[in-house]
Amino acid sequence: MTLDIVRHRLQHQLLSQTKFTQPSQVVAYLGAVQAQDYAGAKWALGQRLKDATTDAAIDQAFNEGKILRTHLMRPTWHFVTPEDIRWILALTAPRVHAANAYMYRSQELDKAILKKSNATLEKALRGGKQLTRSELASIYEKAGMVANGIRLGYFLMYAELEGLICSGARKGKQFTYALLEERAPQARALTHAEALAELTRRYFATRGPATLQDFTWWSGLTMADAKNGIEMVKSRFVNEVLEGQTYWFANSVSPVREKSPAVHLLPNYDEYFIGFKDRSAIGEVAKRAGMKGDEPSFMAHIVILDGQIIGGWRRTLKKDVVLLELNLITKLTKAEDQALSAALEPYGRFLDLPIELII
Repeated sequence: MTLDIVRHRLQHQLLSQTKFTQPSQVVAYLGAVQAQDYAGAKWALGQRLKDATTDAAIDQAFNEGKILRTHLMRPTWHFVTPEDIRWILALTAPRVHAANAYMYRSQELDKAILKKSNATLEKALRGGKQLTRSELASIYEKAGMVANGIRLGYFLMYAELEGLICSGARKGKQFTYALLEERAPQARALTHAEALAELTRRYFATRGPATLQDFTWWSGLTMADAKNGIEMVKSRFVNEVLEGQTYWFANSVSPVREKSPAVHLLPNYDEYFIGFKDRSAIGEVAKRAGMKGDEPSFMAHIVILDGQIIGGWRRTLKKDVVLLELNLITKLTKAEDQALSAALEPYGRFLDLPIELII
């Protein structure tokens, strides 16, 4: 294989090197960062920053609205910047609405009730108010609307996709919602063609080498739109065909060779693997171990060694320590074990707690 997919991805994903110092810079660079697990997504940003940062610092950036969280692309939460939120929503929300259509029908959410829901939300949040789900549920009840459980969730997701609401600052451990126009007055608007070209450019610049199928998986766009996006930006990328698949990637500089062995503790849904439909390039160790890509241990947080998945991990937060349990599929050499220890140090600093390792 002439193309070193793993080395390119480690570099483009800011895992082998990074120049950024602020969480918003990482989010802007990647375009969007999957974030339904808020704690894991914060670590995804933290380990991609040049200078040491903390979990609390990213909380602060989130509360200040420097990074936002909303539903876009695939029907799940993502971090996105205030500048990018509107044009990405305008491009990808129609596809998410289509994916949600069955649930809208099952919850009896027709155009009239969704219009009333949005009007209720706008009135409740106008003037900089930021309210939790339970607070909004009470407001719906006062308006004579049934909004609980999954129905409330789809009321709120619909409003997010329509660009009405997005994340506000947290109240304790609870998330709030705010009006997008008040939370992100600087949000840019792009034409469909401009938005398609920009999202395509950011994807292949930061996830490449990647295929058309990878991009459609990540973005949720139609195959036709994805192909058009590549046509618009292909002059800025190179491509190579491997085993019948065309991989697009930026080739302005050769990828740096990260010190080996190198271990990274990646959170669940990290863009290093969730950003691709085909994850075989980072599954060679797992394949040799006879493990499948949907192995339960791989569905939690991920341990990678020199870019390859070698197991999973999970954490338990205690008052004065973090218990970190590893489930590895390969035996580590002395050098690899030292690399693992080195990977634990920044995570401990990030959480501002010592780590107790359980293997």
